[in-house]
Amino acid sequence: MSDNNISVQLLSDIRQLLTHARQTLVQTVNTAMVQTYWHVGRIIVEHEQQGQARAEYGKQVLAQLALSLTAEFGKGFDASNLRNMRRFYLAYPIQETLSLKLSWSHYCKIIRIENAQARDWYANECIASHWSVRALERQISALYYERLLASTDKAPVIREANDKTSELQTDIKHYLRDPYILDFLNLPSSAVLESTIEQGLIDNLQQFLLELGRGFAFVSRQQRLSVADQDFYLDLVFYNFKLKCFLLIDIKLGKLTHQDVGQMDTYVRIYDQHYKSPDDNPTIGLILCSEKSQAVAKYSVLTDSPQLFASKYLPYLPTEEELRLELQRERTMLTDEDGTT
Repeated sequence: MSDNNISVQLLSDIRQLLTHARQTLVQTVNTAMVQTYWHVGRIIVEHEQQGQARAEYGKQVLAQLALSLTAEFGKGFDASNLRNMRRFYLAYPIQETLSLKLSWSHYCKIIRIENAQARDWYANECIASHWSVRALERQISALYYERLLASTDKAPVIREANDKTSELQTDIKHYLRDPYILDFLNLPSSAVLESTIEQGLIDNLQQFLLELGRGFAFVSRQQRLSVADQDFYLDLVFYNFKLKCFLLIDIKLGKLTHQDVGQMDTYVRIYDQHYKSPDDNPTIGLILCSEKSQAVAKYSVLTDSPQLFASKYLPYLPTEEELRLELQRERTMLTDEDGTT
């Protein structure tokens, strides 16, 4: 046997061991989580049935219970999740009917389906097709079950559903980053993970602009702007010596909104008023919005027309499309490195 074959076999053996260990961990956590939440729901319902099941009373009890449990066990036991546990028990009053192949996130979607037959069908289809939570949510929204019942030719409906969910099957690494799992184990939330991605994007973008060789000089990071008892923070500030102007950059995780644009316009006005020298050109704002599957880059220019901006500034600035592609590439690299989605 050659050294190469030994290396391949060694890798195969260790990969198999690690995959099995992760699968065992997933199953163990999932079993404990689903069964525990079912029992919590049972205890809440049984308490309500002791002659005091008034709606207002129930709300007060859940609110107080949530405060106590959250203080001790973390935010996985807020009032919203406690209501889910209660609803979970009411939907599955017989514990033996539960499937431990479904995650709590799956059940949180399924228990909102009022039709018991549809609920059972979606649960079974989730298991058979290995649907992720996103795939399940998409099929429920598309009324997959109802359309199948109403259709005489079911093949096109099934084909459409399979096409939409083929890339949304459950994956172990995704399951272990489920926010409900993190809350149950009282681990750092997805917001903390997102913050890590955001800082990584800022790091990479800073390096990207400096390496362009178009006159950029780094000025500040997380710069505070204090105006009228309000504090604002700019992710990155550069000065371009060829353009003789400041470039302000704000990075957002999520969709671009009108509020983001308005906020950047405010930053530009503040900078022009308090930081720009008389011989500097007008400040430029740049908003970068990064989502899981796409990215958006938008310049904010208050004083120059789009035509003047394109002819005067863009020869020294990366285009919005260049920035969008760079942002998307960097996010992909970061999420691959730390396993976040």
